[in-house]
Amino acid sequence: MRGAPSPEVAADGPAVRADIALNVNGQERRLTIDTRMSLLDLLRDRLGLTGAKAGCDRGHCGCCTVLVDGRRVYGCLTLAVACAGVRVVTVEGLGGGPDGADLHPLQEAFIARDAFQCGFCTPGQLCSAIGMLAEVSRGRPASGAAPLTPADVRERMSGNLCRCGAYQNIVAAIMDVTR
Repeated sequence: MRGAPSPEVAADGPAVRADIALNVNGQERRLTIDTRMSLLDLLRDRLGLTGAKAGCDRGHCGCCTVLVDGRRVYGCLTLAVACAGVRVVTVEGLGGGPDGADLHPLQEAFIARDAFQCGFCTPGQLCSAIGMLAEVSRGRPASGAAPLTPADVRERMSGNLCRCGAYQNIVAAIMDVTR
């Protein structure tokens, strides 16, 4: 009977390692990683940042959404090696203050609007919403821009699923922050 392959030799051949440096939640990190490792696995398994969730591993649910240089990405579909030299923000890095204990205004709005039930999708929803609001602000002129509507929010957040169906409250929380 044959044993499981060692971590160094996977079924498709030997692992290729790379040294990378990236900034995660304001801290410089230097790691040696397998070049096939996803950003989600790096965050969860190597750095212990378990806020981003592993939902589908196919980019269908958005539970793994994090911000890479301010843009929202699915951590399960992003190779960690491609993040060398970038700034990654996870839900753990959204708060402020010296110990990260202060909440981001969107986190406060989620609490005020009860925009979560089980909470599984909440980290991805928060990171996606912050990235979406940044996209909107980059794409609109400072004056005379049409306000963001609930329909706009629903469309722009459609890549993040909520199994509990808290969409109405999620949209309301995002709208609160835009006002």
